[in-house]
Amino acid sequence: MIHRVLAIGLAFAAMLAVPPSVEAGQSLDAIRDTAVDWLQQHRNLPGARMTAEASTLDSRLRLADCAAPLDASLPGNRPLGARVSVTVHCPVPGGWTVRVPVRVKMLTNVLVTSRPLARGDGIGAGDVHAEERDIATLAYGYVADLDQIGGRSLARPLGAGTVLTPGMLAGRQAVRIGDAVSMEASVDGVTIHAEGVAMGAGDTGARLKVRNASSGKVLDAIVSGPGTVAVLP
Repeated sequence: MIHRVLAIGLAFAAMLAVPPSVEAGQSLDAIRDTAVDWLQQHRNLPGARMTAEASTLDSRLRLADCAAPLDASLPGNRPLGARVSVTVHCPVPGGWTVRVPVRVKMLTNVLVTSRPLARGDGIGAGDVHAEERDIATLAYGYVADLDQIGGRSLARPLGAGTVLTPGMLAGRQAVRIGDAVSMEASVDGVTIHAEGVAMGAGDTGARLKVRNASSGKVLDAIVSGPGTVAVLP
């Protein structure tokens, strides 16, 4: 019994002899929160809804508690994508730096085609509608408003439900629906001119229908320039 009491006493004395534990290290959750907060404050778009989720950091990571507020940045001022790596830094001499992987969603309204459209078509309010999409996944950009198009036509055909991007647009519309146009037709080597009304819209090279202002006959034509079409045989 005496030996047991002595053993317990020695163990207790040994515990007292151990120096107090060192100060707790930097919270990994605080690092993740810093990355997310920075993105929401500096990379959110007006009118958009951002969600950002930082990946779990390696639990074996041991960092000294930072004595200053943490800094965060996106290296190289890179464009925001669905997956980004935010740099979080402890801004003190000899401070550590950690890269935090973050998944991002940026939800906002973009223009989507309502029906199939042909190359050279102009785009009006009846051709597109607004849908909320995650623009962080749209690597080729997007168009949010018809005012951004500024009378331009399509560079290629599009199916219904396609997100409109700047790269899908060609030059300005040389002819719009309802425009008075000068019609040119070649008959046996002779060029005939007549006045007509455009029933479609498009840039130079676009195919559309025109109505002869005198006869009312509807003809196929190709836009040859601003306000001018070449009637097809």
